[in-house]
Amino acid sequence: MRLWDAIMAAAVALGLTIAAVQYADAADRLTVKLPDVSGLSRGDAEALARQLAEVDVITSNCEGYQISDGEWTLLAGTGDKLAAQLGLDPTAYEQSYYGPAFALLDDPAACERIGPQAAPLIQRLIGMGGGTEPTGGN
Repeated sequence: MRLWDAIMAAAVALGLTIAAVQYADAADRLTVKLPDVSGLSRGDAEALARQLAEVDVITSNCEGYQISDGEWTLLAGTGDKLAAQLGLDPTAYEQSYYGPAFALLDDPAACERIGPQAAPLIQRLIGMGGGTEPTGGN
């Protein structure tokens, strides 16, 4: 394994650990209504999963693009639904979508390019039946 590959693997593993901790923390606090993604074609589901991962990484790591816990839970929960629909186990989902999303942090323009996509994406998910208001939880 080349040094760069090892560094990227370590960075992805760290990022996935952070995302898992954030997800567990948010899941302990609240749940939200998730959108119906069952009607999406495989291509549309893959594109949405990619966008969800990118927006999640950017809003979690870029100043000025933070989102609420309810919005984050909507993104993460929808991503989980898409992973299941695409037949991906958690490891394959993380490698396929979050690995490339974390690589975006190497691009100095990524925050400004992707950050503004958060609000329209959240509105799209709400339009598909999702929500950001707590529906229950611990």
